Amino acid sequence: MNKPESRYVEKKAYLSRYAHERLLAQRESAARMKAEFSDEWFRQAKEDLPRFIPFLIKDCGVEFRGRVLEIGAGGAWLSAELSKLPKVVEVITTDFSPKLLQEQAPKVFTALDANTAKITRMPGDFHQLDFPDNHFDFVVSSAVLHQAANIVQVLREAKRVLKPGGQFIAIREPVWPLVKIKSRAKMMAKLVATGVNERFYTLADYKEFFRQAALPCVARRVSLASGFRYYVDKMVNGITHARYALIAAKPGKAGKDKPWRPLASPGERPTARR
Repeated sequence: MNKPESRYVEKKAYLSRYAHERLLAQRESAARMKAEFSDEWFRQAKEDLPRFIPFLIKDCGVEFRGRVLEIGAGGAWLSAELSKLPKVVEVITTDFSPKLLQEQAPKVFTALDANTAKITRMPGDFHQLDFPDNHFDFVVSSAVLHQAANIVQVLREAKRVLKPGGQFIAIREPVWPLVKIKSRAKMMAKLVATGVNERFYTLADYKEFFRQAALPCVARRVSLASGFRYYVDKMVNGITHARYALIAAKPGKAGKDKPWRPLASPGERPTARR
């Protein structure tokens, strides 16, 4: 029996003052440039990327449940994987690009055998989320936070729509390695010359963004099954999208008066106090 297609909700004039039509065009162009939905991408989406879910659950103490929002979803592999978890009851999948949500996401859902009855797709700007306060149990993102025009604004919006105790989880963000400033300048010049319009930050930068948003956060070094080939963007000379998972919790009580706490990890501490 064929599964029902995920619901698509049309949105008009959803871009905030931080975004514009040019940013939308860049989003779709970047997907084409990186061959985001090539055969190799689908192989990774089926074999490699789903390993993030058990890592977050078993190694980080994340208990996915309830209502989940994915921001900057693109092909929405993360929404597809989360929809299959029994305690997740609804997944709202958003992106700047209606085209990616309409044309690519359904293909990804089919390839990953998503529970499409739980998924709703709609265009959205993560700088200004069109949802009420205290609405979601989780807000998640994959390799998109660094593309924001204003990361702190995105984090503040995520915090606003999260329920007290709800969690924001960002994975696969490119993090600058500890290299000399001259090396970074040379790398950025190469990116500009090749037409790549992306921003790259250090782990300290990300921690500062979360601090400014008053969203307590831990950065967990990703450790997946042996043999996993990290998703590396060759154009940026080995900067990995799988180095850290950034996990933040909105101050308050989670679920049955149970505050979320990350599993113990030596040497790692929250970037802000609750």
